[in-house]
Amino acid sequence: MVTRTVPAVLLLLLVAAGCANNASENGAAAPAPSPSASDVVDLPAPTAKPTGPAGEPSGRPNPGATTITGTVTAGVEPNCLLVNDATGSHLLVFDDPAMRADAAVGSKVKISGRSEPGMMSTCQQGVPFVVTSVEKG
Repeated sequence: MVTRTVPAVLLLLLVAAGCANNASENGAAAPAPSPSASDVVDLPAPTAKPTGPAGEPSGRPNPGATTITGTVTAGVEPNCLLVNDATGSHLLVFDDPAMRADAAVGSKVKISGRSEPGMMSTCQQGVPFVVTSVEKG
């Protein structure tokens, strides 16, 4: 039993000594080192959305976009909108509030965009579908 206690006590002393070295004279933690030029990572700039006259969203589908048609329903979580079609349930994700207004609950719509199955969501329903245009109908 003594042989197990001695290594544990020594480890505890080493950890305490290491923590004591990180404190300054007045007991406050030492400031973190500032990043060097080699620590900074350049990220790509965001791409601009296609715009129409006066900078308004064009509402035109992007090349390669998918189109789904159906009736908008409310999800089980607040502010979640879904459209069901033959391929399943689609969670509608809008970047443009005007397009969201065109997809009111109960309205029949034709929506273009792209499926994003890996996108995180709090809605817990449907495959996220990033909407690029909404047509009532």
